[in-house]
Amino acid sequence: MACCIFVVGGIIQTAGVVIAMLYVGRLIAGLGVGFLTMIIPIYQAELSHRKIRGKITSLQQLFNAIGQIFATWIGWLCDHDRAEEGLKTLAKLHAHGDISDPYVIAEYELIQAQIAEEHSQKKVGYIDLFKGWPNLRRTILVMAIQASCQMTGVSAIQYFSPQIFAQIGISTGESLLFQGVTAIFAFLGTATCIATIDSVGRRPLEIYGCLFLCITFVINAAIIKVFPASAPSTGAHWAFVVLTWLFNFVFFWTSGPLSWSIPAELFGTAMRLKGVSWGAMTSFAFNTMIGQVTPIAVSAIGWQYYIVFIVCNLGNAIFFWAFLPETKGLNLEDMDELFRDHPTFVPRSHWVPSSHIDEDALVYSKRERVLESGKTAADVLQHVERAA
Repeated sequence: MACCIFVVGGIIQTAGVVIAMLYVGRLIAGLGVGFLTMIIPIYQAELSHRKIRGKITSLQQLFNAIGQIFATWIGWLCDHDRAEEGLKTLAKLHAHGDISDPYVIAEYELIQAQIAEEHSQKKVGYIDLFKGWPNLRRTILVMAIQASCQMTGVSAIQYFSPQIFAQIGISTGESLLFQGVTAIFAFLGTATCIATIDSVGRRPLEIYGCLFLCITFVINAAIIKVFPASAPSTGAHWAFVVLTWLFNFVFFWTSGPLSWSIPAELFGTAMRLKGVSWGAMTSFAFNTMIGQVTPIAVSAIGWQYYIVFIVCNLGNAIFFWAFLPETKGLNLEDMDELFRDHPTFVPRSHWVPSSHIDEDALVYSKRERVLESGKTAADVLQHVERAA
């Protein structure tokens, strides 16, 4: 159901953006698209079962490759004294509307527990993103993930491919054709991410993806240096083009989708929107910087500009190895505990969450069925409250 919403929504958003650009101008339309880019992964993360959350949140990048995504963001109903509607929504998303499903009940209890804890605290603001190490750590990670995504060099390649290809003697017409093929590799890479993210995990994709991107820049920088436009080589041309295609495939398999998937799942309910918006701001800031610097740098220093992305990709891989915890298979409600109790230096950590939603669901399934025919969601809520 969620996938259908996103597909249909993509068509609606594309039309909406066109209309906005015609009637209210490109600036306002751009701001709207930026807002949706920030909201969508949050919406997807909150809708998704934890075992397929990576696939669902990666759909944003997939549909960015074939068109814009539109989705309407709604608050968690449970957080606005509408627990019965919240339970029904969970049932529709995870159990075809069965409000007595054991997993639905266990997930509902976990959400309610987190909301109760957050309500016991004062109202949070943007300043709280930087208060206390657990929140500051998440904010640093979100900003680093978004900044690192831009510093892979992907925006430089996408925005200025004719100028970059010209360094090795490839004409503008050919470079635009190659860029069209690049878009196909981007789509295939994102589809591969969706197929693997919830089995492989976030950490390996980020670490090894950045290492591969680093290697492609090393080789391409060497090709440009040895075979400049003044001494063209057909073999060097094709090596450069193929490596650029491989770069885009791996980027859209790893850093591209994950730059939105991971931030959407790091924060608790109260701070999720604020945290993701801070990351989105970082992404657009670095994107703007790359757009301003690249044409000047390519003209001034040529292949040496690639050294920036070589160093950044290597640094990204080391940073993620050291500081990015794995969130595969965790509930969104586990994130506060993760960043409170998980060591900052991640390697060799053996942290496990205290929640056991699968075990809780098994316990519910072994009990006598909660509902008899004709009972309502309110009856389930009363049963859950008595059991708690």
